[in-house]
Amino acid sequence: MRIAIIGQQDFGKAVLEAFLARKDEVAGVFCAPEKEGARADPLKTAALEKGLKLFQFASLRAPEAHTALRDLKVDIGIMAYVLQFAPQEFVKIPRLGTIQYHPSLLPKYRGPSSINWPIARGEAKTGLTIFRPTDGLDEGPVILQKETPIGPDDTLGSVYFDRLFPMGVQAMLEAADLV
Repeated sequence: MRIAIIGQQDFGKAVLEAFLARKDEVAGVFCAPEKEGARADPLKTAALEKGLKLFQFASLRAPEAHTALRDLKVDIGIMAYVLQFAPQEFVKIPRLGTIQYHPSLLPKYRGPSSINWPIARGEAKTGLTIFRPTDGLDEGPVILQKETPIGPDDTLGSVYFDRLFPMGVQAMLEAADLV
């Protein structure tokens, strides 16, 4: 499958590496530009090390971002930890559309504190969602969800890094295959 990775940080890097490991063709990588003086984004570093086309647009609304994605002629867009708003004009460019990871069981918890709330509220489980993004905040048709228990000693770190992160990388591969 010919894909574009749109993401950042360690999760974006892990998703990139997972798709490359199974021999998908990564046509290009999109990640947000770093703030002045910040260290290089791990996804950016990995893309450059692997000789992949890298795009860093201040906004995914920019016509240049749309042209770059269109020129890649990808089958699917893979959004792996994206903090930039991606409009429908962008996410619908790939032949099979775009899928996005979110570290909660949507639609209950949206936004940046979606891992914290189930823990803080003493819920017994949380999970992740892979969905087709629409223009709403963490909204769109769900492709798949995975659950994980929340134990009494769990923290944001243990839930995310021990479970939601690795489960999410595998779920991105699974969801891409479902598409």
